[in-house]
Amino acid sequence: MFAKRIERLTSSLVRDILAAASRPGVISFAGGLPAEEALYRPDLAQVQSAQQLNCWQYGQTEGEPQLREAIAAEARALGIACEASQVLVLSGSQQGIDLVSKLFIEEGTRVLVEAPAYLAAVQSFRLFGADFLPVTVDPTAGPDNQSFKVALEQAQLAYLTPTFQNPSGYCYPDEQRDRIAAALDTAGVPLFEDDPYRELAFDGAAPQPIVGRLKHAPWVYQGSFSKTLAPGLRLGFLIAHPILVPHLTRLKQAADLHSNRLSQHLILQALQGGLHEHVAQILPIYRERRDAMHVALQRHLGDLVTWQKPVGGLFFWVQFKQPVDTHALMKQALEAGVAIMPGDAFYTEKPALSCLRLNFSHSTPQDIEEGMARLASLLR
Repeated sequence: MFAKRIERLTSSLVRDILAAASRPGVISFAGGLPAEEALYRPDLAQVQSAQQLNCWQYGQTEGEPQLREAIAAEARALGIACEASQVLVLSGSQQGIDLVSKLFIEEGTRVLVEAPAYLAAVQSFRLFGADFLPVTVDPTAGPDNQSFKVALEQAQLAYLTPTFQNPSGYCYPDEQRDRIAAALDTAGVPLFEDDPYRELAFDGAAPQPIVGRLKHAPWVYQGSFSKTLAPGLRLGFLIAHPILVPHLTRLKQAADLHSNRLSQHLILQALQGGLHEHVAQILPIYRERRDAMHVALQRHLGDLVTWQKPVGGLFFWVQFKQPVDTHALMKQALEAGVAIMPGDAFYTEKPALSCLRLNFSHSTPQDIEEGMARLASLLR
């Protein structure tokens, strides 16, 4: 009755946990939700202005021309040589993962992924039949050089999140990015670089993207407005090597014709009228919450786990010193009013260590302290 790939279709553990965590009184460290007070809320004049631009008719598959120009200009400032013709506006960056999966992956396609890796990408790649080539990412040193080299020799596609990596939080330094770009060029392996957290940098700007360092290998670079503006707008973008743009555009046509035009105009206004100023205003909120979780981890769990204080993004990656059944802990924590995310969901193979990914952006410092105290009580 169903296509064979449906047998590989898995539910998103994050979405399942968030459904359970939505009840009143639950402190959630599970998802990647922005802070409520950090969400971009356009005023009535901005909405009325967008309405006057005929947003109610069908639009171009690629996206609104002015928005594509603005995105291309932002990308060029990051060292990505591109034109607006290479930009595709998406219905959230998750659509980019779906489109790239459809373009590159069929049963048996060998995909290099980080270990751990963004679980929604793993979910999509697995659905289309990928064979995974995992490369261990150490929270302090990044991807293992030897395993990366071996995996790249076999890979047909590489998927990386090098800037405040989800879930480990690791940020690849310039020399690592240069080395990876050179290796991809030599191998001719296409790179899919996922970069939704770049603007959320707490201790200095992140290095420029890897795709801007490539000379020969095909590439797709994608970003999102969900973390910097509002996830409810459901808008992201990808920029692709010219040889890939026509194929991705046709796949987008087949998926949903075009992205929400009202959201596109609202985001264009934000880009023209102070997106970076908005980000500068929300960074202190996130920095305070990051610091609160770091202190709470030290106070309540310092003898049980290890972690690195993230320099950007929305997550702490916590590794237990002794084996822990994190799924049993997740259920017990929910009963105690705390939502956590088991780390094994971010691996394509069973991990060597017991891990948790903990989100700090959506909880106040007071809730972070209380949630960590509850979690520590369960563990002890």
